[in-house]
Amino acid sequence: MSIHVLAPGWQTSVQDGGRRGHAALGVGASGAMDDLSRRLANLLVGNADDAAALEITLRGPRLRFDADCIVALAGAALDGLPMWRPVAMRAGAEIALGTMAHGAYAYLAVAGGIGGAPLLGSRSADIAGGLGTPLTAGNVLPVLDAAPDQSRSWWHNLFAHHARPLGVPSDNRSALPAIWSLNPRPWFDLDPHNPIGVIEGAHFAQLADAAQRRLFDTAFRIGGDSSRMGLRLREARLDLREPLELVSAAVVPGTVQLPPSGDPIVLMAEAPTCGGYPRIGHVITVDLPRLAQRRPGDGVRFAPVALAEAQTRYLERERALAALKRTIRERLQ
Repeated sequence: MSIHVLAPGWQTSVQDGGRRGHAALGVGASGAMDDLSRRLANLLVGNADDAAALEITLRGPRLRFDADCIVALAGAALDGLPMWRPVAMRAGAEIALGTMAHGAYAYLAVAGGIGGAPLLGSRSADIAGGLGTPLTAGNVLPVLDAAPDQSRSWWHNLFAHHARPLGVPSDNRSALPAIWSLNPRPWFDLDPHNPIGVIEGAHFAQLADAAQRRLFDTAFRIGGDSSRMGLRLREARLDLREPLELVSAAVVPGTVQLPPSGDPIVLMAEAPTCGGYPRIGHVITVDLPRLAQRRPGDGVRFAPVALAEAQTRYLERERALAALKRTIRERLQ
């Protein structure tokens, strides 16, 4: 089956678990900005964790499905499709996804996953790196086949027992959402008052004493020149005890760099593989999705986190996701 792009939205792209293992060649991972929401959308349609989905930025696309399929939408709320639940789509169904009032990214997963030839082991678009581009009107996206037995079971459960027309006219059975849904509250947090955890970086001690305090006491603002490559933080400039001359070193998504301007930059999904700015901190893995959902103009506060706590929180999240996956598979089958 295929998905036809009738209108692309603001910046919609294909993203999976990322392009791993090519940093030595200067090729970054890319992948979803809010990878947790992408994973949850895939769980809701029975896909593998790393399956490709559509990343929707601020304003959604208009799409047509040319065959029966199961889809799910997770992340920042937008109109056009019920969120956080499987939705059975009939062949020929069209959806028009609206504008996000809060948050920046949503993910549309399709049972089987978005297809197309992988490039260096991934289907993710790296827009800054020139590996793939945002969607345009007229694009046709192939969808991989879901397992036939599973597809028949899902259709039976959704249509015969667990679906009802939500948000669609009673005589329109082209889109039927399941009556059950995932509670997003344990997984999706847009509250700007909840701080983002940061581990001290290799050059944190080289910050001036006042700058060390400002990093964790200041309400920064996401700058308008932010992108999938990095979020520039405004409001409080940070300074070093003395200038540093550094050679380029490895960086990854979450690294907090301090350029000469004094405005910190948090590297995100399309982070380069190396950089020469001081590395003053690192956003912990479990909080990167929360930071990714902040849009230009939004505030953000940081809180210090020890490495052991960051590792514990990551393992707890992964165990919770594994348990959720088992529960959703039982619902679908």
